Amino acid sequence: MGIVAIDKEAIDRMKPPVVHRGIPGWLKENLFNGVFNSILTLVVLAFLLKFLPPFLKWAFIDSVWLTDSATCKECPGACWSVVLKNLRFVFFGFYPHDLHWRPFTAIMLLFVLLFFSNNKRYWSKKLGYAWIIGLVLMGVLMKGGILGLTPVDSMKWGGLPLTLLLSVFGLTAAYPLGVLLALGRDSNLPMMRYLSIGYIELIRGVPLISLLFMSSIIFPLFLPEGVTINKILRAQAAIILFTAAYVAEVVRGGLQGMARGQYEAAEALGLNYYQTMRLVILPQALKIVIPPTLSVLVSAFKDTSLVVIIALYDFLLTSKTVIQNPEWMGFSTEMYLFVALMYFLGCFSMSNFSRKLERELDTDQRS
Repeated sequence: MGIVAIDKEAIDRMKPPVVHRGIPGWLKENLFNGVFNSILTLVVLAFLLKFLPPFLKWAFIDSVWLTDSATCKECPGACWSVVLKNLRFVFFGFYPHDLHWRPFTAIMLLFVLLFFSNNKRYWSKKLGYAWIIGLVLMGVLMKGGILGLTPVDSMKWGGLPLTLLLSVFGLTAAYPLGVLLALGRDSNLPMMRYLSIGYIELIRGVPLISLLFMSSIIFPLFLPEGVTINKILRAQAAIILFTAAYVAEVVRGGLQGMARGQYEAAEALGLNYYQTMRLVILPQALKIVIPPTLSVLVSAFKDTSLVVIIALYDFLLTSKTVIQNPEWMGFSTEMYLFVALMYFLGCFSMSNFSRKLERELDTDQRS
């Protein structure tokens, strides 16, 4: 067997393969990699060049931020004063002005809980107990009446705290209810299956507005004389029941996507129905339906703005009330842009968390 001489100098002179093409290569690969994509890129660039500079000039260069309405009417740019001058009312509505620290503290407490919940490392029983305690504290801060806090009628709740209350409580309660409905629809018990099917099809067959009207106007007619239920609680129940029906259909799709062998393996291990669902089926089914579930939850978050039709002063209605004031009339564009930004931040945060959770739970891609 011959010995092959290795030229070390030649090896040192060899250059590694080019894996980075620079900016021109990236542009060609992503923006100009075909006739259609090239045309679409040029159309988008033309659109941005035509409309983006005037918008930036209107929104930032010629805009005013901390002036009165008279100055705003003479300004050629955006009047962000309509937002900043009325920020406390937009955020807190008719909540007593001197007690705004209470809803602000409740919101900060909620953000802290969401921050820790965003990291899977903190998921434990302690976090669950923290959520229970935190939700109780938020209710106490908003309502008052104990711990020396001045009681505040719930009809004075409004703005961002009310929107977060309806969305967070609604989504938190709707998800487990939707899972139970999905299990009920696939149950072998005829009564359980038919009740679940009837509920899901009935709720999915009507718009959320009709449920809100029924909870606000029709439902109180069936209560005994002298018995009333808070309007916020009725609206919250309507949102939960409506969202749960859509979550149930998404989860049912995940259950039907499970292979029969998963059930047979659980039976071979001697697991009962509860153990099979909790340990084998649901962890896999819920993982594969994260994207469609997110779509339902994002839609439910935005649908909380529909409570304006039953005169609940959520974040959208407090903003609308400001621009209906003759002093600030005519600056609806700036206010609605601010409202859209806040809703976008909420929806984007949910989407980002969903993608992160999906990557962490995607065990099939791990080596």
